[in-house]
Amino acid sequence: MVANGAATLARPVVERARIAVAIAFGVSGLAFASWISRTPAIRDALDLTNAQFGLLLLCTSVGAVSALPLSGPLVHAIGPHRTVLLGASAVTVGMLAVAVGVAVVSPPLAGAGLLLTGTGLSSWDVAMNVEGADVERRLDRPLMPRFHAGFSLGTVTGALLGAGCAWLAVPVDWQLAVTALLVIASIAAAVRMFLPVPARVPGAAAPRSGVLRAWREPRTLLIGLLVLAFAFVEGVANDWLTLAVVDGYRVGDAVGAVAFGVFVAAMTAARMVGGTALQRWGRVTVLRATAVLALVGLALVVFGPTLPLALLGALLWGAGASLGFPVGMSAAADEADRAAVRVSVVSSIGYTSFLAGPPLIGFLAEQVGILRSLLVVLGALAIGLLAAGATRPAGTGGTGGTAGATRPGGTGQGS
Repeated sequence: MVANGAATLARPVVERARIAVAIAFGVSGLAFASWISRTPAIRDALDLTNAQFGLLLLCTSVGAVSALPLSGPLVHAIGPHRTVLLGASAVTVGMLAVAVGVAVVSPPLAGAGLLLTGTGLSSWDVAMNVEGADVERRLDRPLMPRFHAGFSLGTVTGALLGAGCAWLAVPVDWQLAVTALLVIASIAAAVRMFLPVPARVPGAAAPRSGVLRAWREPRTLLIGLLVLAFAFVEGVANDWLTLAVVDGYRVGDAVGAVAFGVFVAAMTAARMVGGTALQRWGRVTVLRATAVLALVGLALVVFGPTLPLALLGALLWGAGASLGFPVGMSAAADEADRAAVRVSVVSSIGYTSFLAGPPLIGFLAEQVGILRSLLVVLGALAIGLLAAGATRPAGTGGTGGTAGATRPGGTGQGS
């Protein structure tokens, strides 16, 4: 029996879709990390200060947040596969624009490219999360942490690619251009294996997305707050960890890229085992434990007296930030017929952290130093601890500590 009334599909079709979703997550991570890991080179090539570079990074966040409210209705209207392909096309064009902007030393052009990249990544993100939640329900086991591990694996690959290119002195514009072409080719192939979209009855009125109603649901809003908190914890590291290690510990760009690689490698490993942890202890307990882990990692990065301790901190920070986003997406998509709009609402709330993060850290870095500026993450961790209870499956009043609390639909039954 398929949960939530979804139409039954042959298992091989769903398994192919599972592979395709994993590819979509991985390529998204690769696209993101391919330029994040080269932020020192981009900053220096464009001759920007930390504060100016924070404003440049804000372009990505503005693009992402602006597109998110429309992403759910877009998925509802044209399906996840077309939305992912559309988003990947925008990312490709955006990355090419950033490459040209760096080559000709044009911050406005690079900013326009990051704006388009952010727009594409956000719609791509919502669509692949909706598709992943559908596959998760049909296979009746928690898969979202592993899908997000695919994203992290993609970022590990992108970080290693960035470190290698920095070490070999490969121009960042060439790296971005080649990566952009790989992105669109991979996604065009992957979306062909997504789940088929049911055909509408001729003459029947298109169903409403119900996005406005989703914005009035207390549980959905609390899950959005949780995702916002963990997105901030993750996003600050994504945007600033490389620069923090390079400037704070006075090391080269390649070492900074390695530190970012350690962070995303830890996220990948934690997400690979996250499903098992969620089945055993439940969403709420696991999320609170990971928040504490991130706190310890943050302290080591900021106050660690040596580079090895800072790298250990990056590892713990990555593990601690690993599950908030995927568990929030899974919780938002517990009910199939409301999954697209709820995921878009939760994503819209969560991505607002990327609006405040880059300029806030950039401003504070100019005042107190880049390492001490990272301490604002403490506030986000406190919110994450308080909001974790919202991830209990809809209609349950338990502690969230049972295996069943992580099942799609909260049935508590085994696979």
